[in-house]
Amino acid sequence: MLALAPGKGITAHRESGATLQTYAALSKPQDWFAAIDFMDGWASRRGSFVHDVVIVGAGPVGLFLACELGLAGCSVLVLEREPEPGSPWKADPLGMRGLSAASVEAFYRRGMLQPLLKASGVNDYPGADEPAPPRGVGHFAGMMLDPAKVDVTALPFRLPGPATEGVMTHLEAVESVLSERASMLGVEVRRGVTVSAIAQDDQIVVAHAGEHEYPARWVVGCDGGRSAVRGLAGFDFVGTEPQFTGYVVLATIADPAKLRPGFNLTPTGMYLRTPAKGYLGMLEFDGGAFDRSQRPTREHLQAVLRRVSGTGVTLSEVHLASSFTDRAMQTTTYRRGRVLLAGDAAHIHSRLGAQGLNLGIGDAMNLGWKLAATVRGYAPDGLLDTYTREQHPIGAWVLDWTRAQAAAMKPDPHAQAVQGVIRDLIGTHDGTTYVFEKVSGSSVRHDLGGEQPLVGRNAPDLRLEDGTRLGDLMRDGRGVALDFSTDRCLRGSAMGWEGRMRYAAGAARNDLGLGAVLVRPDGIVAWAGDRAPDREAFERAAGHWFGSPAI
Repeated sequence: MLALAPGKGITAHRESGATLQTYAALSKPQDWFAAIDFMDGWASRRGSFVHDVVIVGAGPVGLFLACELGLAGCSVLVLEREPEPGSPWKADPLGMRGLSAASVEAFYRRGMLQPLLKASGVNDYPGADEPAPPRGVGHFAGMMLDPAKVDVTALPFRLPGPATEGVMTHLEAVESVLSERASMLGVEVRRGVTVSAIAQDDQIVVAHAGEHEYPARWVVGCDGGRSAVRGLAGFDFVGTEPQFTGYVVLATIADPAKLRPGFNLTPTGMYLRTPAKGYLGMLEFDGGAFDRSQRPTREHLQAVLRRVSGTGVTLSEVHLASSFTDRAMQTTTYRRGRVLLAGDAAHIHSRLGAQGLNLGIGDAMNLGWKLAATVRGYAPDGLLDTYTREQHPIGAWVLDWTRAQAAAMKPDPHAQAVQGVIRDLIGTHDGTTYVFEKVSGSSVRHDLGGEQPLVGRNAPDLRLEDGTRLGDLMRDGRGVALDFSTDRCLRGSAMGWEGRMRYAAGAARNDLGLGAVLVRPDGIVAWAGDRAPDREAFERAAGHWFGSPAI
């Protein structure tokens, strides 16, 4: 239901062009119910309900964001272009994706980790009580890393917990878990809806799909790399053009023994033979010329595979195939008025390093609680703008990370010399640990001000003596104030934000030398105090992120 503040008025869409006009302005709190009736009547006449948020795109990012908003009590409508959720490109093996430790932690903190593991067919996920090297690290530019070379002691503020590892899953599993949770939270998903226009003023935004209108207080585009919302709302999209065309292929291979398993960098490109029967990846450095220029036929794919593998391998039949490039683009801002972007709608890059899904989930976690606080009216000034300020640099880094891999994979003497240097580096503990920090998300730190080294980082899974973990306290989407002090000095202050944060006190099994920690709903540490926490400093941090106290 549309929530209104005194004096803010009600807006609705008028059919004269793309103009939005205020139809009524109410200044008294007692008029709010009349305002709701007015909007319900307007919506009835227009055939639309005014939602708090309309999300365009029902992929993992859009659904995760919808769950975050639904958890906070917002009314959410998700519009999806595809009429059905299922697709071979989402199922195993073509839909296989690697979730980083940071993404796994996001599911854990919302109570969705076990359903995700079950849906992914993961039966032996570790729940270590002591920090241990990860079981999988991945690769850099097709050069595999040894997880045994990760120096766990060098990872910042790492504590054991249920979510310290990445997970191999597939998009079908991720979307099924998120769809079920979204439904439980009252989120509505409408499929077969293609957004064709967007109009907004300073109070409302309307997404148009053919003859239908979907008014909302906010619209978020989570509709992928070819985002309609991005173009319709006028976002600037800048970056670099591609160097290669990549292919994902599911085929019947007449002579698979001619192809070596795993990643193979060659003098003419790269190919990947996966453990899944007939599932191949290829890169050809043609400047991205082939991508989307024509349908990838069996003859074309076989020719590319023979060139990049240097073999006479034969593809008897191609069942599915798609192409992609290393084009790397990003919007200059993630917000224009009442329209925001998340996931591939805000940034595109090559698949190298498998960063796209993880970056998008990070966007959804960062944006969700901030947009919910804005909708519900208690967000401090400027909170929503911190979404761009915090996530845009991470997106820019991911684009550079994939650019570096593309540059190192080029089939020329210069890139091959770089490959030798990289192989030497990742053959060391320091080099492998560096890459793991980057791809796991453990190196991310937002600049939130102050010198305390934990502030701005993803919070470790602190555990109280009674066994309660920080992750357990975050399932309802609120922030958390953990008070380890013997006199519970923050109890009275924290009560002022009771509806926006949870207060938990007690001795910790490992408090990292701290007396108290304030954690935002997205798991980022907003403030940390020493053994004798500064109550006034805590209150300033709480007000900065959670608004004025209610009492």
